[in-house]
Amino acid sequence: MNNVGTIPLETKRLMLRRLNLNDAQQMYDNWASDSEITKYLSWPAYDSIEQARAFLDYRTDSYRDPCTYDWGIVVKETKQLIGTISAVDFSGKVSSVEIGYVIGRNWWHEGYMTEALKKIISFFFTNTDVNRIEACHDCDNPNSGRVMHKCGMSFEGILRSRGYNNNGICDEAVYSILRTEYE
Repeated sequence: MNNVGTIPLETKRLMLRRLNLNDAQQMYDNWASDSEITKYLSWPAYDSIEQARAFLDYRTDSYRDPCTYDWGIVVKETKQLIGTISAVDFSGKVSSVEIGYVIGRNWWHEGYMTEALKKIISFFFTNTDVNRIEACHDCDNPNSGRVMHKCGMSFEGILRSRGYNNNGICDEAVYSILRTEYE
């Protein structure tokens, strides 16, 4: 895969940009400390802002690698960092990428994640040679699947007891879009 790394992207309402150490407070306040949000994620809610700082320290170092794709999602109007969207897995043999995302509950049902995911799909198909983009969600979190569907991703099926998150072992619904379907 020809990697270009995390470059700034823009939509009508959002800026997608690299995270930085100054994001710790908003990250902690807006989603990372909320157990209702992290219950479908693989990492637990943060107990302190220090955990956000430690993650951001790690993430800012990782941006040196052009294989790192991790954007902070910022609402242009308010300058609020409301979540992240990332490439969480790659398969070079089949030229695919898996996308993961999280958004603070104050911004649920506003269309922000759909807007961000559409931009990321466009980015990968325009700037890399990725052939397949996929995303998975816990079957108990159907709103995430609705985001994927709105972005043109096709439901492929359910992988039983495939995932693990803060609720334990879970079934995962898989969605994807192929380059030929996008073009």
